[in-house]
Amino acid sequence: MRIDAHAFWIRSPGEGEIRRADVRPPGEGEVLVRTLYSGVSRGTETLVFLGRVPESQHEAMRAPFQEGDFPGPVKYGYLNVGVVEQGPPGWPGAVVFCLYPHQTRYVVPVAAVTPVPPEVPPARAVLAGTVETAVNALWDAPPLIGDRIAVVGAGIVGCCVARLLAAIPGTRVQLVDVNPERARVAEALGVGFATPEEALGECDMVVHASATEAGLARSLELLAVEGTLLELSWYGDRRVSVPLGEAFHSRRLVVRSSQVGMVAPARRTRRSHGDRLALALRLLADPAFDALVAGECAFAELPEVMPKLATGKPPALFHRVVYGSAGDA
Repeated sequence: MRIDAHAFWIRSPGEGEIRRADVRPPGEGEVLVRTLYSGVSRGTETLVFLGRVPESQHEAMRAPFQEGDFPGPVKYGYLNVGVVEQGPPGWPGAVVFCLYPHQTRYVVPVAAVTPVPPEVPPARAVLAGTVETAVNALWDAPPLIGDRIAVVGAGIVGCCVARLLAAIPGTRVQLVDVNPERARVAEALGVGFATPEEALGECDMVVHASATEAGLARSLELLAVEGTLLELSWYGDRRVSVPLGEAFHSRRLVVRSSQVGMVAPARRTRRSHGDRLALALRLLADPAFDALVAGECAFAELPEVMPKLATGKPPALFHRVVYGSAGDA
């Protein structure tokens, strides 16, 4: 017997729709999950929605349970929290996180889901994928106690990085953004705030997450001699200029990338993807992360909401999708 379900698909760049999805009953070693919440990544996922994944990156950018191909039709997404309805002993009733697209019910192997700790509300747990990105970033360019750090770009990834940095004793952490309204978010995260013009310089480390040329240039300006710029922005198919003239070489600056697809080399031999995700979920016991969820809609509204999110209106940091009690549209 097939299980009735619905999924959000990108029909073509800039256009989405809800489609029926036939889901088979779970087999041995599998779980049937009813979705409670999913999340929209305002960076990567909106670029996918607009069809701006370069052809050279089509394979690298595939989500774990993606169906279809870029630019569309494609079922894409990777932030999903649900409750197990059927599965091996001990699993039914468990709240789990899964890297799965926006779909009301789905079947995956047990290994694909991670239990949400009881102290983490399911509505907050949907941020796990983004916090995991922040964890990997700080493994890629580990900060030291007492460092002076700027996070340029107060989007969802930048804010998650800033909150994790704030827990390191003695650090000076400043969130930098062109939108002065993000000062309230910075306050909730326990970090300082500045516009790009007011940002404090002589930083040991700058994390860049604004996905703009201006933000990248300002990030380099904020570094102290031999400082490191960690680039978290993904620009899709856009070409970006990097200002490597003037004092870049004489100050011996370092620019390095970070990407969540692989565990950072500093931990790769000792931590798996599962270990990293479980850590991210444990970190979400921190209620400060609630300040990052500023937008919400019902699953059935996604086709109308996604075009607005892709244009930056409303300018919510993180958009949460809420599913009905029956897990259906």
